[in-house]
Amino acid sequence: MKCELVDVMGDDLRVVNAARVSFDNESDWEDDEFEADPSGAFRLVYSQKLSERDQKLIKYLATHNHWTPFSHVMITMRETVPIFVARQRFKHMVGFTYNEVSRRYVDDVPEFFIPSSWRKAASNKKQGSSDEEIFNILDFNGEVFSINNDYKKLLAHAENLYHCMINDGVAPEQARMVLPQSMYTSYYTTGSLAAWARAYKLRSDTHSQKEIQDLAEQWNGIISNIPELKHSWNALVS
Repeated sequence: MKCELVDVMGDDLRVVNAARVSFDNESDWEDDEFEADPSGAFRLVYSQKLSERDQKLIKYLATHNHWTPFSHVMITMRETVPIFVARQRFKHMVGFTYNEVSRRYVDDVPEFFIPSSWRKAASNKKQGSSDEEIFNILDFNGEVFSINNDYKKLLAHAENLYHCMINDGVAPEQARMVLPQSMYTSYYTTGSLAAWARAYKLRSDTHSQKEIQDLAEQWNGIISNIPELKHSWNALVS
């Protein structure tokens, strides 16, 4: 799975001023922020430094769930994930928009997600999985077979059938029906910082499916490294 940053609109100061406008006030950046490097010189870390007063305001807004100032910052990413993960991802509609690759229009070679392991179902709930791995299962005739081997055979058969259908003139919008949910799809998603934080907190939770937990950690890895949003993101997800 892959998540890539496309664009950012807004910063910590946008959040601050969206809140301060209630009193018809406005903040500005302070002096540049520098740090020492091993040569004894100084290097510019980030040319726009938020005042301590504004940093405290951001923490206050996040702590007391004043989410609207954070909705004025927008982030666009491109995510490439298996369809079964995308369908969970698309449940986050408030604050997000999506545009996805359509196999009505493209018929390139599909790629498939192969998990590193197969997890046993959780014994104490209707959904989720345990940490225990499972390698072999029984078919209806009582014969043992390897999940990995038969899964890969299934993927190969589905891909071959798909290409045969396309080559013989079946419309891509119908031929796509034979492709499994483990096929990768790709989409642009744009959301407010508030929406990203809410999605991250929900999907990084241990009750979420592991695969979407992995995706959520990619969001965090990207957004936490956007310098102009370091105060807002830390306040929202801490």
